[in-house]
Amino acid sequence: MRISSSDSTKPARPVVTIRNACPDDLEIVADFNARLALETENKTLIPQVLRRGVEAALAEPDRLRYWIACIEGNAIGQAAATREWSDWRNGWVWWFQSVYVLQEHRGLGIFRRLFEHIRAAARAQPDVIGLRLYVEQENLQAQAAYRSLGLVPGGYLVYEQIWTDRFALTTGSTPG
Repeated sequence: MRISSSDSTKPARPVVTIRNACPDDLEIVADFNARLALETENKTLIPQVLRRGVEAALAEPDRLRYWIACIEGNAIGQAAATREWSDWRNGWVWWFQSVYVLQEHRGLGIFRRLFEHIRAAARAQPDVIGLRLYVEQENLQAQAAYRSLGLVPGGYLVYEQIWTDRFALTTGSTPG
């Protein structure tokens, strides 16, 4: 009698595919971003502004490029990257943003798959010199996940000045 080394009582890990987002993903990306803001920052985004912002990104991936994680064709997570030129290092840094995985799929390595896919895309570009992201100080679970991927604190604090009165004026085009 031969005994199998695999445990047949364990459910099989689902097959996760990562793909580039496209304009048809507008609704799902906007929904994931709204959920992300509410869960991580307790912010309710203005739906029309969010929709226009996602629409602009999906129409022009050089502005912000999204990737979608899917199981059996169903979107279950996303991540995006925007680019920053480093004159100090003579290369592009890709910043992760809009990282979201549906609650029921967390802890299954979905973000790891997204990260590895995006990292490979960045490494394939000779002028990309690294990856960065920012994370809420209180989001210890995300910080642990990022450390497990080899990311380390960059030694910076992020300061900002956001002009919320301009949200309604934004049409998706870049101001002159």
